[in-house]
Amino acid sequence: MKSTYQTAVVTAPGTVALETRRIVAPGPDEVRVRLQGCGVCGSNLPVWEGRPWFTYPLAPGSPGHEGWGIIDAVGAGVSTVRVGDRVAALSHHAFAEMDVCAASQVVRLPDALHGQPFPGEALGCALNVFRRCDIQPHHQVAIIGIGFLGALLTQLCARAGARTYAIAHRPFAQEIARRMGAGEVIAMDDHARIIEEVKAFTGGLGCDRVIEATGLQWPLDLGGELTAERGRLIIAGYHQDGLRQVNMQLWNWKGIDVINAHERDPRIYIEGMSAAVDAVAAGLLDPTPLYTHRFSLGELPRALDAMRNRADGFLKSLVIYN
Repeated sequence: MKSTYQTAVVTAPGTVALETRRIVAPGPDEVRVRLQGCGVCGSNLPVWEGRPWFTYPLAPGSPGHEGWGIIDAVGAGVSTVRVGDRVAALSHHAFAEMDVCAASQVVRLPDALHGQPFPGEALGCALNVFRRCDIQPHHQVAIIGIGFLGALLTQLCARAGARTYAIAHRPFAQEIARRMGAGEVIAMDDHARIIEEVKAFTGGLGCDRVIEATGLQWPLDLGGELTAERGRLIIAGYHQDGLRQVNMQLWNWKGIDVINAHERDPRIYIEGMSAAVDAVAAGLLDPTPLYTHRFSLGELPRALDAMRNRADGFLKSLVIYN
């Protein structure tokens, strides 16, 4: 058994150092996870790029929060999982080979997922957003922005029987949307033309559900325009760069419901992760084509830059440890 492990430390905006730390024993109700990998999330970008309110260096392993691996030690009082279980972890220090977290913050991965990468928090987020959408088979659904989250939601909505319109900027993302089951794919390049296309598809009514998955101002504006009267606008994009303006007159006139689909309660995150495990294991959700780039821990800067630049052909980075 090794006595040390490597962890990434973001020491300044755009700068990562690898440090060697001693492995510690888990405390009561905790587990130690030998991590196999971690996904890179768009919410990692502000701290990577730098904002005035961040303090550096970050804690070792931060801001990685999409880790998975194998439990190699359990603390006193832990009975829900055991050594050798493969789990997805709701940890926030997962850019590292090892992490310790509460036993309540891991979800066991069944044998059906053996060998598959499983960025549980990201997959659980998609299931939680989908739950908040309340998709019905008769619904017409527009998804604005086809990144990792938008692609997963496209697949979930299509498999729920909804007529799904995927609005994507990059040709690669448009092709992914088709593979995920979108009924129509619309280029995200002209605000007015998109509105006219969706009106044509929906008989002028707009969509029962519109999911904004970009985190940007003009797609949020577009979302309000595309939502039908008495429809639901679901904000799933991570709006990380300050204030937003909304057309409240339009929202009022249409009588739409607006849902902020972001969660903060760890219990709800775990519920979503558990639902994602069941969905992937049952073949109801297939994220495999969406994992487009893989990096080692030492290549974490490249993984974060890939997320920031989003070149055509990119959708999701995974940092793999072993």
